[in-house]
Amino acid sequence: MNGPTRARIGLKTLRQDRWWLMPALTFVVFVAFIIYSTWRAFSGENYFSEPYLSPFYSPCLSNECVPGSSDFGQPFGGFPLSPALLILVFPLGFRLTCYYYRKAYYRAFWLSPPACAVAEPHGKYTGETRFPLLAQNIHRWFWYAAVVVACVLTYDVYLAFGPAEGESDGIHMGLGTLIMLVNVVFIWLYTLGCHSCRHIMGGRLRHFSKHPVRYKLWTWVSKLNGQHARWAWYSLFSVALTDFYIYLLATGAIDDVRFF
Repeated sequence: MNGPTRARIGLKTLRQDRWWLMPALTFVVFVAFIIYSTWRAFSGENYFSEPYLSPFYSPCLSNECVPGSSDFGQPFGGFPLSPALLILVFPLGFRLTCYYYRKAYYRAFWLSPPACAVAEPHGKYTGETRFPLLAQNIHRWFWYAAVVVACVLTYDVYLAFGPAEGESDGIHMGLGTLIMLVNVVFIWLYTLGCHSCRHIMGGRLRHFSKHPVRYKLWTWVSKLNGQHARWAWYSLFSVALTDFYIYLLATGAIDDVRFF
């Protein structure tokens, strides 16, 4: 707003609406999620209640995992810290480098800028051309990892239709199953609606008519991409709520509602 070719305006902004409300709300929600997820990731306990495994700990790959929670072996058997720290780096990196989340936390935490048509307090702007923000360019590689994580969480939903402790073999479904199912749907909507996914589907094509399959995939992804911010928020809330529900089951605070 204060560039050399812009009109000099003494006020921070001429907006008269509550422009500060959204960045303030975003700041509060992000801080709350950071506090909760940090506590759960480092706790290293109460993340498995058969047949439910928290998405914060899936897949569980170290010998610190509680019995029954490791469905892919324990290749990191000597890892001394919480098993979640082996996994969360991938979904966390995917979200931190996400185009939508960048906009959200740049505004909420760095005021860069705090809102449209509102001057930012910084006197110098370098964009994402220097360290550490230069690392935002690896977002696509985190997307590949996020697809693998989403596949694992989908498998967890399949396992969630199994019997709980003390139940007989066969197909069973509880409230936890539904919660995990809704969570993985939001995870997939967010992952497939990613800008990088859209580019992978249809980027670098000169003629869509010569690539009908990729064009069709691109149109589907573009529809999800139009609601990317929505899926980003929904999946953030759902993954925390899923973990919290399983935490309550694992601590014995509540009992799972079993439908059949």
